[in-house]
Amino acid sequence: MKVELDGNRCVSSGQCVISAPDVFDQSEVDGVSFVRDAEPGPETEEAVREAVSLCPVGAITLLED
Repeated sequence: MKVELDGNRCVSSGQCVISAPDVFDQSEVDGVSFVRDAEPGPETEEAVREAVSLCPVGAITLLED
């Protein structure tokens, strides 16, 4: 699984960071989220999928292997 996040679409809600803090983080400057780990292990898959479903603007994309 590969994770991508479109920072131009991000509205800084932080749901991804709350759901999967090992995979996502937010900029201290503008609050826009970014991917910390673009290829997380299977142990984070459920949390990443939750982050995708909670993103209010659909800025997160999962690419399956």
